[in-house]
Amino acid sequence: MSDKILNRFDPEYQPAKLYEGYKSTILRAPSKPLVVIKQSLSELTGPIFGDMNIKPLDHDLTKNSVKNGEPMGERMVVHGKVINEKGQPIPHTLIEIWQANAAGRYVHKVDKHDAPLDPNFVGAGRCMTDAEGNYHFYTIKPGAYPWGNHPNAWRPNHIHLSLFGPNITTRLVTQMYFEGDPLLAYDPIFKSVSPKAREFMLAKFDMERTEPFYALAYRFDIILKGPNATPFESL
Repeated sequence: MSDKILNRFDPEYQPAKLYEGYKSTILRAPSKPLVVIKQSLSELTGPIFGDMNIKPLDHDLTKNSVKNGEPMGERMVVHGKVINEKGQPIPHTLIEIWQANAAGRYVHKVDKHDAPLDPNFVGAGRCMTDAEGNYHFYTIKPGAYPWGNHPNAWRPNHIHLSLFGPNITTRLVTQMYFEGDPLLAYDPIFKSVSPKAREFMLAKFDMERTEPFYALAYRFDIILKGPNATPFESL
């Protein structure tokens, strides 16, 4: 594991809490230093996520909501490994994903984008990493969609991911993007991350895992901040 990976949680890799290009941060950013609260036993334990919480098709977004047939769009398999800051695998941890459909619309009442909903695609799934920290999802490549951040603003194709580490307080929420997307150069959320860290948010096309006549593969490895990680919330 290279120093570049080991130092991923250095402050220079993290986006600023206040980034003027992303207008929502103006209202969300703290105006005073954060107060660090000591973790108690109740925060360091439970809830414990296990295989009993996962249904057989939860990891397959192309089938977990099928009503009339297959969802529309480019089918793909997203896979990777979840590791800690030392490069060690994180086994049996819960990963949740949510995304827009191929037309760039979410199944949510707040989404008013003038694009069609897909009756065979809810856009949400979850799975557990295996004993070696590996995970995979089947899904549809999400479409770009407009948002009101700035004139003619469009979000690049992306998938949201939520991961839990060894305890409930070690949660990571991130977004996965695709190499070569022309909208990345115009997206203030992606650009709020330092240039040297953006590559960690890009999925890599993986021909070896691509399934013939079925799904293109993309690899997206994730590093969680575990209890022994170098502190980076020095505010």
